[in-house]
Amino acid sequence: QVQLVESGGGLVQPGGSLRLSCAASGFTVDYYAIGWFRQAPGKEREGVSCISSGRHFTYYGDSVKGRFTISGDNAKNTVYLQMNSLKPEDTAVYYCAAARQSSQAMCVGNIGDYWGQGTQVTVSS
Repeated sequence: QVQLVESGGGLVQPGGSLRLSCAASGFTVDYYAIGWFRQAPGKEREGVSCISSGRHFTYYGDSVKGRFTISGDNAKNTVYLQMNSLKPEDTAVYYCAAARQSSQAMCVGNIGDYWGQGTQVTVSS
């Protein structure tokens, strides 16, 4: 059974950091592009960062470039999103997804074959 489970969300002050984890089971993450998406109340879901199968290419949305880093650990079948210099506008539910797409196509097209249940990130003082 294919499953993606996000963890690592929480409440953090502006300027702080969080690391989100996306643990996969039922398939090998290295064979899929894995992406992080977020959806804030009243807003559409947006692609935050995606990494290609084989981990050769990454894509970052303009709003997170230079602050977020996506990476993968094949031994743990897990993909991470390191989020630094967090801002209140980063507050959202963050979802991970897997897709047979390029990293850019996945993030820009908001595409996922499998989705996790989401984890809440709140940036507030």
